[in-house]
Amino acid sequence: MSPGFPDFRLGSVLATSFTATLTERHGDAVERTPTPQRLVDWLAVNALDVDSCTMAQLDLAHELREAIHAAATATALQEALPASAVQVINECSARGQATALLTPEGERRWRVSGVEDALGVIAADAISLVAGERDGKFALCASPTCRAAFFDASQSRTRRWCDMNTCGNRQKKARSNANRKSR
Repeated sequence: MSPGFPDFRLGSVLATSFTATLTERHGDAVERTPTPQRLVDWLAVNALDVDSCTMAQLDLAHELREAIHAAATATALQEALPASAVQVINECSARGQATALLTPEGERRWRVSGVEDALGVIAADAISLVAGERDGKFALCASPTCRAAFFDASQSRTRRWCDMNTCGNRQKKARSNANRKSR
């Protein structure tokens, strides 16, 4: 990982993990992929290894990220999908030429030749989620400064936080401190 940057927030769902490269959207926003190399790092952590990234590709990645976030938010709120977000997601999906490979361990890996291929995999994952092809639902983080869209695949579908280790703990700590002060 590149030193001097905030840690990545990684989850088990590729598309929403990608949207988490920008956090605290309703507070002091934290950009976790501010440079092309940092995007390369994030892609590598998610088994989408690429050799390099240009500023134009980073801009495209950020555009896709925001389109996925907009579509996921609309889905969580049961609103119409923004046409511009749908267009960006579809264009990125169509542009990618990734190949799914089966490993000897029985896992799926992606062969990508560049950033556009990796973004195509992410866009295809977002399409699968928004189209309801996976068991779960979109929700919005209950943290007032975060409000990240996440995919809730828990059995009860009642998750409140995008990440319990960050937003959930922060909110629980704030409640505990408020209760302590009121006593």
